[in-house]
Amino acid sequence: MKISYNWLKQYIKIDLPAAEVGRLLTDCGLEVEGIEKYESIKGGLKGFVIGEVVEKTKHPNADKLSLTKVNTGSEKLLSIVCGAPNVEAGQKVVVAIEGTKIFSPKGEFEIKKSKIRGEFSEGMICAEDELGTGTSHEGIIVLDNSAKTGTPAKEYFNVYEDEVFEIGLTPNRADATSHIGVARDLSAVLKTLNFRNSKSVEEFDIKYPSVDNFKIDNEEKKIEVVIEDAEACPRYSGITITGVEIKESPEWLKNYMKAIGLNPINNIVDITNYILHEFGQPLHAFDADEIKGNKVIVKKLAQGTKFITLDGVERQLSKNDLMICNATEPMCIGGVYGGLHSGITEKTKNIFLESAYFNPMSIRRSSKLHNLRTDAAFRFEKGTDPNNTVYAMKRAIMLMKELGGGKISSDIVDVYPAKIENFKVELRYKFFEEFVGQMLDKNLIKNILSYLDIRIISENNQGLVLSVPPFRVDVQREVDVIEEILRIYGFNNIPLPDFLRSSLTFAEKPDKEKLQNTVSDYLSANGFNEIMCNSLTNADYVEKLETLKSENNVVIQNPLSKELNVLRQTLLFSGLEAVAYNQNRQNADVKLYEFGKTYHNLNNPKIKTLENYSEFKNLSVLVTGRKQSENWNTTDEKVDFYFIKNIVTNILKRVGLSGYSIEIKNSKQDIYNNQATIKFKGKAEELTIAEFGSLSKKITEIFDIRNEVLFAEIKWEKLLELVKNSKTEFAELPRFPEVRRDLALLLDKNIQFEKIEKIAFETEKKLLKEVNLFDIYEGDKLPEGKKSYAVSYILQDKEKTLLDNEIEKVMDNLVKAYQQQINAAIR
Repeated sequence: MKISYNWLKQYIKIDLPAAEVGRLLTDCGLEVEGIEKYESIKGGLKGFVIGEVVEKTKHPNADKLSLTKVNTGSEKLLSIVCGAPNVEAGQKVVVAIEGTKIFSPKGEFEIKKSKIRGEFSEGMICAEDELGTGTSHEGIIVLDNSAKTGTPAKEYFNVYEDEVFEIGLTPNRADATSHIGVARDLSAVLKTLNFRNSKSVEEFDIKYPSVDNFKIDNEEKKIEVVIEDAEACPRYSGITITGVEIKESPEWLKNYMKAIGLNPINNIVDITNYILHEFGQPLHAFDADEIKGNKVIVKKLAQGTKFITLDGVERQLSKNDLMICNATEPMCIGGVYGGLHSGITEKTKNIFLESAYFNPMSIRRSSKLHNLRTDAAFRFEKGTDPNNTVYAMKRAIMLMKELGGGKISSDIVDVYPAKIENFKVELRYKFFEEFVGQMLDKNLIKNILSYLDIRIISENNQGLVLSVPPFRVDVQREVDVIEEILRIYGFNNIPLPDFLRSSLTFAEKPDKEKLQNTVSDYLSANGFNEIMCNSLTNADYVEKLETLKSENNVVIQNPLSKELNVLRQTLLFSGLEAVAYNQNRQNADVKLYEFGKTYHNLNNPKIKTLENYSEFKNLSVLVTGRKQSENWNTTDEKVDFYFIKNIVTNILKRVGLSGYSIEIKNSKQDIYNNQATIKFKGKAEELTIAEFGSLSKKITEIFDIRNEVLFAEIKWEKLLELVKNSKTEFAELPRFPEVRRDLALLLDKNIQFEKIEKIAFETEKKLLKEVNLFDIYEGDKLPEGKKSYAVSYILQDKEKTLLDNEIEKVMDNLVKAYQQQINAAIR
C-alpha cells in the first residue's frame, strides 16, 4: 500500500524527515518496506534552465544543423549545436546545461561538452520528450516570451515532488488502509511521545476534512434505494448530483493519484479514488440517467445470470454474488467491480453516488470467484467503517460540485436497517501487568486509548470498560487492547526484566571463534590441512634474512635448545618446517594453514620494559605442488601466484570484507619473488591486512625445499577490527538482465590485470559489476614485449534493461581509458 507524505501532511502537522516517519510507522506496526521519491517529471528537471536564443547561424558542415548562441542567465553565452527545424533567434527555450541527465524514450544520457561535425556544443536545447513533459520530438519547446531567462526549469514547470511510503499492511489492519488511518496511528505515536515528555499533545491532533458547508440544492433527481439482502449489505447510502461536467482533474489531484501509482482518468473517477485512499471508504459513481426506474435494488440474482463488467468481459454470476441493480437489470457487482453500461462517461451529466458497507465475507467470496482484485474489494473484504459512509459521501459530493460544477439534487438516502454497535471490551490492570511484565501509568494507558478513538465507558481501580469502534475489526478481546496500547507505546520501550529464567551467554561482535571456524571450514573444504606449530623457533632463521631484524626477537632466557631459543616473529618458519617434513616423506602436494600468534620486541629504550613486547594473532596459508591430488581424472597443474591470491581474496569475501586494493611488487627480495599486499583505506592511512606471494629460493633453500612454495599471512586481529566495523547489507535480486561484453587487449608485458580492473571500475562506476580475465596469450605472433589479455565485462542496470547504445557507450569509454592510461590496443 502506498502512502503519500505530502498527502499525509494534510491531516497531521508534521515536518519530520520521511525516514524518521517511516521508523515511527514501522515501530507501531505499519511496516514501511521502502520510501521512494516521486517527481511529476522524472529527474525533477535538475540542470535544466530557461534560456534565450540570441543568435542562430547555419552549421558549416551539416545542412540540417544550426549553430546557436544561448543566454542562460550566466555571464557567458553557450554555444549549442541544434538539429531542430524550428529553432530561431529570439525564442525562449529550455536548455540542458553540461552535466544534466536526460531521461528520454531513447535512453538515459548525460549532457557533455562535445564536438558535433567539428563545432563545439555546450548543452542542448530540448524537445518535449527530452524534457519529459510530452512525447513529441518534432522540434524544440518554444516558451512564452514572458519566461525569465535563467529561471530553473523546475520552477517554471512547477515540478511536484513527494516521498511515498510503501507499507506492508498486515491482514488485520483494515483501519489503516487509508491516509487518515495511517495519520491516526502516527498522531497517536507522536502524542504519546509528547505526553511522556510532558509536552502538549494538541499539535498532533488529526485535521479531518470539513463537510460543514454541505447543503442540498434541490430534490429534482431522487433515486430510491431498496436493500433485499441486509446481511450482505448492512448499510447503503446514496445521493444525486446533476449538471456535472466531466473533465480533466486539477493538477493537485492528479499529482496525488500519480504519487501513489494511479493513473488519473477524469475529475469524477479521480474523486472516488481520492476518497478511497483518504478514508478507506470505496465509492461508486453511477450515471444516474442509466438507472432505470430511478431505483437501486441491492440483491442477489439467480445462479448463472450473465453480466458484462466494466472490462468488457461477460461473466456468469453465482447465487452468492451481491448485485447492485436498477429496476430491470444488474448494474454492478457490489463492492467489487462496475458494469459496462452504468459507469461514468464523457457524456455523463447526472451522477448517483454510492457509499456502502458490505459484509466482508460476501465481498471476498465474489472477488475470488471472478478473480477481480480491485482496490475497493481489498478494503471491503478487510472490513470498512460502517459508520463512515455518509461522511465520506458528503466529502466526495462536495469535491464533485467544486471540481465539476452541478447541483446536489436529492436528499441523502441512507438505508441502515440494523446499526452495527461498537465492541465492548474490558481491560483489567492486573492482567495487563501480568501479560506485559510491568504496569504502565494509568493516565498514559487511557490517553493512548483515546488517541486511537477507543472510548472509555466506565472505570474503577481494577480496570476499564471500553467501547471499540467497529472499524477496528481486530480489537475485540482484552489481549487485542493490550497489543494496541503497546503498539503505540512502543514494544522497544518495554524493558527486559531483571530476572530471566534462562541461561544467557554474551559474545562480543564479531564472534571470533565463529569467524575462525568459518574460515577454517572454507580452507578445509578446499583441501587444506590445519597445523598447530610451536611458538618457539630458531633465531638463525632471522639472521639469514634482511627483512626481519634479530633485535626484534623475543629471546628465551633459558631455552630448551638452540633450535628453540626465540619466539617467532612470523608464522612462515614453522610452516616451512611442516612443508619440508612432508616433502621428505614423499608428499610433495601440500596445502596447510595455521592460526597462531607472533611475538615482537619493539626494542625501544623510551618505552617501559613490559610495553616493549607485543603479540598478534595471524593466519598463515602455505601451498606447494599440484592444485589437485594426483589421480587419473585430474591434471598436473601446479599452484601459482593466482591460486594463492584466489584463496586470500575468498577468505576476505567469506568474512564479508570488500573495498580493498591489491598492490603487486615484482622486485625480488629475500622472502618473496613476487609479492602482493592487500590494503584497506583507514581514517588516517592505509591499513595493510595481508601479504602473499611466491617465496624466494633464498628462504626455501634454508629448509631444503625444492618446489615452489606460495605463502600468505593475514593479520587476523586487524581483520577482526575491519569485520567489526563492516556492515552486511542484503539486496533484492536484480530484476533486469546482465550483459556481457569482451575485449581483447594488446598490452605491455609489465601491465597486470589489477591495473586493467582498476581502470575499468574507475571509468564506469554505475553499470559495471564484474571484470574477469579469461585468457592470456603470449607468442611469436605478437610484437616483442607484448601480451594479449581477453577480458570480459558484466554490465547491469538495477532500474532498467540496458540498451545497445548505452552498452556501446560504456565499452567505448573503457577502450579510450585503456588507450590513454596503459597504451593498450584492441585486437
